[in-house]
Order: sequence, then C-alpha cells, then structure tokens
Amino acid sequence: MTMKNLLQQFLRDETGATAIEYGLIVTVLSLAIIGGVSRAADAIQWLFSDNNSRLVQAFSH
Repeated sequence: MTMKNLLQQFLRDETGATAIEYGLIVTVLSLAIIGGVSRAADAIQWLFSDNNSRLVQAFSH
C-alpha cells in the first residue's frame, strides 16, 4: 500500500468516532454543570452572609 492509500483509508475509518464524540459531549456538560453549581453555591452563600439581606432578616426574627 502506498502512503496515499493508507491516508485515504485512515480518513474513511470512523471506528470509535462516536465514542469520542460522546466523551466530548459529556466533558463539556460536566464542566458546565460544575461551573453552574459553583456559581449557585456562591450566590446562596452571599444571600446568607449579607446582613442587609431580607432573607437573613426574616430568619433572625
């Protein structure tokens, strides 16, 4: 086989491509979820740490 034939065969071969695509999708979704949870946790911590917050005032009475 010539190098050209090997390259063409490699480019046509899609074995494992679906698994890699699913892996990339899972990775991106995981990063988005982790980022969202982190921001939500920061927002909740701020709500309960701000002394002027209506939420803190409601729980203190």
